[in-house]
Amino acid sequence: MKFDKIIIQNNVSSALTEDIGTGDVSADLLNNDLLASGTIICRQRAILAGVPWVNEVLRQAKFDGKWCWLKKDGDVLQNNDILCQFKGNAKILLQIERVMLNFLQTLSGVATITKTYVDKIAHTNCQVLDTRKTIPNLRYAQKYAVKIGGGFNHRFGLFDAVLIKENHLLSVDSLTSIVTKAKNKFNDKMIEVEVENLSQFKQALRAKPDRILLDNFLIPDLKKAVAMPHFGIELEASGDINIHNINQFANTGVDYISLGCLTKNISAVDLSMRFEYSSRP
Repeated sequence: MKFDKIIIQNNVSSALTEDIGTGDVSADLLNNDLLASGTIICRQRAILAGVPWVNEVLRQAKFDGKWCWLKKDGDVLQNNDILCQFKGNAKILLQIERVMLNFLQTLSGVATITKTYVDKIAHTNCQVLDTRKTIPNLRYAQKYAVKIGGGFNHRFGLFDAVLIKENHLLSVDSLTSIVTKAKNKFNDKMIEVEVENLSQFKQALRAKPDRILLDNFLIPDLKKAVAMPHFGIELEASGDINIHNINQFANTGVDYISLGCLTKNISAVDLSMRFEYSSRP
């Protein structure tokens, strides 16, 4: 996934507008020249993600003070670790505190759960993939965090890969015909077919897509599919896979496991920001 500054800028601009609106009426009660020192502290074990978004918040807020990161994206955080230190205008820091923490808590949450799944199947060659089940307007940010956590990105959207699913297949004569059409029309993109049983899997093999997604397969059927000659076609499993059973799925020999929970069932990492004022009104 290409690092995209424009998307980060747009994310931050939208978040600041949403939160500050016409102005921070609480911070306006403070003197303009009041200075503050701040620290962002972690309250649990986690994987840090979101530093570029915080840097962009500071830039767009025109914060002219100093800040220093003590940790970087991908670092393992422990309880009471200090991530970043700030010193500058108190009103600006108070205005942007929540936006900075929202990005860090959410993206670190994605990276942390991803790392948990990746570590669980590290003994296999199977790779953990994300999905399009993301928070609206934060897909790039969440997919960035998945990579920070050691996972891999599936297609970004509907435009960069072909994924022929059940509802597509219902509208055509045959699986083979739509795969052939996809190859002719989009030969520069990955072509994947979703199947729900071994019969469909055999049809998909004959169509020769780049990858077959085996959705909601039971472990015995998944093993049978992997054991069939598949001529270099990649195999991906999804559906009802969680931290308790992912080992069983990975051990079947599939190439990928895609998980919507990485980006939709996230728990925000416990972070807080503490201030000390160097002068008072």
